[in-house]
This record gives sequence, C-alpha cells and structure tokens, in this order.
Amino acid sequence: MLLNITELKKGTLLQLNGIPYKVLEYNQKVVGRGGSIVNVRIISLTDGKVLDKTFKGNEQLEAADVTNRNVQYLYNDGTYYYFMDEDTFDQFDIAAGIIGDQAGYLKEGDKVQAQMFNSAVINVELPKNVPLEVTYSENAVKGDTSSTVRKNAVLETGISVKVPLFIKTGDVIKVDTRTGEYLERVKA
Repeated sequence: MLLNITELKKGTLLQLNGIPYKVLEYNQKVVGRGGSIVNVRIISLTDGKVLDKTFKGNEQLEAADVTNRNVQYLYNDGTYYYFMDEDTFDQFDIAAGIIGDQAGYLKEGDKVQAQMFNSAVINVELPKNVPLEVTYSENAVKGDTSSTVRKNAVLETGISVKVPLFIKTGDVIKVDTRTGEYLERVKA
C-alpha cells in the first residue's frame, strides 16, 4: 500500500529501503505553486536510530506492514531477552540492544506487545505505565517541603527514579515507560 506524503502523521508506520519506521514528528509547509514540503522525524523500528527526512511534492511512500502480538516476558541472560507468544506458546528472543532502556521497566511475567515485520520480531512495545516496587528510597529531610521536593528511589528492576518524599521502601508506584517519571503510588 502506498502513502502520499500528506497522509503522514505522528505514529504512522512507513517503509524506506526495506526498513520499517515510525513517524515521531510531522511538519508540513505549503509552498506557492510548488506544492507542499513535508519534514518528518522518524525512528527505525529495527535499531532505534532517529532520522530527519524531507519529502516534496507528490512523492509516495510504502506503508510498513507491522503487526502486533501479545507476548509475555520470561527472562533475560544479559545478551537476549526471552518472550513467549500467548496464543501459540512459541518462544523467541530479542537482542538486549534492541530492548535498550525499556529493560528497566520489564519484570518476569509482564505482558507486552511484540511488533512483527516480515514475520520477524523487531521490537517490543511496553504499556504506557507499569507498577514497580520501591526496593530502596532515601530518607526525607524533615522540614524540606517548601516546594515539590523529590528524592531518589531504586525500583525492583534496578532503575532509579525521582519520587515524592512520602514514598518509602516497599511501596508500589506507577512509572511512565516513555519518560521514566513517577506517576502515582498504587493503593494496596
């Protein structure tokens, strides 16, 4: 399926030179008689590289046929992360380099979306936020509440986030997987 450049928008999947990309930013300029110019920032779904591209006039691009499957995260051995398809129970691995920073939000048994391109798994997509337990948090300094003060907390997966002073070791908090920021404390 072909896409006109004017059909591009944030989140659109396209294919360039056989590699699937996702549009992160989109900006269209209309130029007099010359038609329009579209500037996009795209990210490769295979290796995570971000590119800036400019398309002119009536160029057409190929849509990327990326499908999602429900999978469960099993474990990792430092080099690969292992997942299981929830429908077929097939197991597969993804290189740690592709998982990247998302690893800090994955714990055994989590359900995520695997992105498939040409019947090969190219990436995993995490939920927007995940609950994680605080394994260590600094003590709050009494009287240090004149503004929104944050302290460091280490979560069960090993990542560190800034949390409000009332969060303590053993609390379960929601963390935004896109920004890595604290969202709220999960009520027990």
